[in-house]
Amino acid sequence: MVKANTKRQQSQLKALRALIPKASYADFSEIALAMRAKHMKELTAVNAAFLATVAHIRHQHTDYDALRDEGYDHDSARFFVAEKIDEILEEWGAPRGLDAEATTADSL
Repeated sequence: MVKANTKRQQSQLKALRALIPKASYADFSEIALAMRAKHMKELTAVNAAFLATVAHIRHQHTDYDALRDEGYDHDSARFFVAEKIDEILEEWGAPRGLDAEATTADSL
C-alpha cells in the first residue's frame, strides 16, 4: 500500500482516488508514486493526479512508445493514442478525459 507521510501526499492520494476510483491497485500504486516526482511538486494535487495518470496510461497501456520507436514524432504518437487513453480513463471511472484538460495534457 502506498503510504501518505505528508499532508501533500494525503491530498494527492485523495485526488487520485477521486480521479480513478476503479483503477487496479497496481496501476493506482504506480501512479501514486509517480505523483511524488520533483517535477510534480509545483502542481496542485488534482493536476498532479491527472498528469501522472495520463502519463502512466500512455506508457503502460497504449502503443505510444512503440509508435515513437517507429519514428513518429511526439505529437503524432500522442494523437494516435489519445482515444485509448480516454477509454481507459472512462474504465477507471475518471470524471474527465483528455479533452477536458487539453492544455495541461499537452504539456506532458
